[in-house]
Amino acid sequence: MTAEERRGPAEGVDSVLSALADPTRRQLLDLLAAQGEATATTLAEGLPVSRQAVVKHLAVLEAAGLVSGARVGREVRYAVRPAALDATARWMSSLAVEWDRRLAMIKRLAEAAEREEG
Repeated sequence: MTAEERRGPAEGVDSVLSALADPTRRQLLDLLAAQGEATATTLAEGLPVSRQAVVKHLAVLEAAGLVSGARVGREVRYAVRPAALDATARWMSSLAVEWDRRLAMIKRLAEAAEREEG
């Protein structure tokens, strides 16, 4: 069972949004998406932070299910795991649909009230 499966959907979205709130972590995801997979040392070369800071950021991303690390010899290579992002995007899309529905209802009520007054 994966970390995402042990968490409920809301907790998964919360951890993804929390992880993505940091610009350095978003940069790490961008770098990993562009490179396919990379070590913390390689990723640190493209960022203005230390390798140790990169490792800590990767741990947060891994806990949120956004990246996975696999040991290859003495190195740990990280790669993006899109499932958590997909689940968060689906949640955001359903939220947008609900708000669109609510706003359409408010518009209809306002237009009906305007017709009654006019």
